[in-house]
Amino acid sequence: MIETSTVPQTKSPALNERQKSWLILAALWLLLLVLASLRPLAVPDEGRYGEVSRWMLVSGDWLTPRLDGIPFFHKPPLLHWLQAISLTVFGISELALRLVPALHAGLMLTVLYLAARTISTEEIARRAVIMLGTSLTFLVGGQYINHDMLVATWIGLAIWAFAFSFMAGDRPNTWLARLGFLACALGMLSKGLIGIALPGLVIFVWLIWTRQFKKVLYLPWVSGLALFAAVALPWFVLAQEKYPDFFNYMFVGQQFNRYTAASYNNVEPWWFYLLALALLLFPWVFFALGQVRRVTTMTLTSAMGLSAPWWRLCWAWVLAILVFFSIPHSKLVGYILPVTPALALLAAVGWQRTMAHRVIAGKVFAGLVLLNIGIALAIVMAVGKVTQTTRTQDIAAVLACAATPDDTIYVSDAYPYDLPFYLQTQKPMVVLGDWPQIRKTVGDGWQRELFEGADFDANAARALQQPEVLAQAGLLPGNWYAARWDDPVARGVPGWKLFFSGAGWKLYQSGGLSADSAAKGPEAAQHESLPGCKDQRRK
Repeated sequence: MIETSTVPQTKSPALNERQKSWLILAALWLLLLVLASLRPLAVPDEGRYGEVSRWMLVSGDWLTPRLDGIPFFHKPPLLHWLQAISLTVFGISELALRLVPALHAGLMLTVLYLAARTISTEEIARRAVIMLGTSLTFLVGGQYINHDMLVATWIGLAIWAFAFSFMAGDRPNTWLARLGFLACALGMLSKGLIGIALPGLVIFVWLIWTRQFKKVLYLPWVSGLALFAAVALPWFVLAQEKYPDFFNYMFVGQQFNRYTAASYNNVEPWWFYLLALALLLFPWVFFALGQVRRVTTMTLTSAMGLSAPWWRLCWAWVLAILVFFSIPHSKLVGYILPVTPALALLAAVGWQRTMAHRVIAGKVFAGLVLLNIGIALAIVMAVGKVTQTTRTQDIAAVLACAATPDDTIYVSDAYPYDLPFYLQTQKPMVVLGDWPQIRKTVGDGWQRELFEGADFDANAARALQQPEVLAQAGLLPGNWYAARWDDPVARGVPGWKLFFSGAGWKLYQSGGLSADSAAKGPEAAQHESLPGCKDQRRK
């Protein structure tokens, strides 16, 4: 009889190290979710994109993103599709919206780990994950409701997929290449043409630098492009069929013109993204920049953490995208997110060369990690107070229980992006303004978002009306007017009475109800309230 040993089998050190890495990945993502649950919507971006997603859900129109019921074609719809699904599953809340960018941030971190441990060491891969996962890129950018984290993640996945495909041998690995085409398709559905242009630019520069460009001929072009077309193109085709000017507006107006023109908001100097990266990946970015001289010497060996082709990929990734986004006059911090995975890996290699051998390295690294987490927590906790006067959450808490679903809300001079989301109304607000004059004079802002979208849908355009209608609305019951504290429109207009004063907005009611009626509170409502009232009562 063969006796079996009763001596317990120990796991390999490599397996234990990988388990440690996966636990760190999970802990960082859970930390991101905790931080994402601690703050209200920030306006304008989170209010805008959160409400577009909610409206898609309640309207049932999954083709046309809409803001206040008006078509909103600034960006493709992947963010809104995913957020509408999340709202369906988890209910109407800020965290349900933030799950979508958070999941993409988690995917970015996971792909970085898998790629880095394949081309480098487990230690460097884990350190790169911790550097990116404790940065403002991940802990703040990873929960921010807009399109930037989505497109950054798919751009990164496309670059990794194509790079591994080309490094597989004399001919590209076809399945990895197809994964790259798929990631480009999802990048295009996230934010348009940069989902294709940036991976293509990075891989082009890298292939030239590493003398592999002839391998391009052996990519699975037919199946890859077919996969790309099947995923990316149907929405664009359907939107163009329904709205004949869609292609011109989306690709020429919102993408090409925004890249080349100097008339849009957020004009910044050429060095803006250098400062942005210093903040987004502080302090790790400095360990990456310490390696710049190695780019020209080309003396890299695998013993330094990365072989030459992968080192050059990381620098092609960082520099190509940095130059691309530094050219336009208009710049936003979120645009540069796609470079952060490569920069984090370079930073991990830089740390390995300059710090890992020092006695105090572990303590210094732990201290910097805690410092970064503290900075992220402070930013998240400060958002509510800093944005208190621009948000409408306080008047929404009152209005949700005081108004009925059939009531009409009027606004002018400022647009309360977050108000419909917190109210959960299904009726568009009426936005007042001298729209013929506004079309001639207004720059890049909320008014342009509305009237340009209204050009696609005459029925939805009825939400944009002239200021004169406010006087008549004040004499009729069932109307509300939300105004900034310094808004003079409602002063002296017959019929309007102050109902509630918030931190930055005032709420007026038509029909002569006095301000002291608000003192009775939301519980006094004896009618069918807006859905958001249930959320306020639970609080």
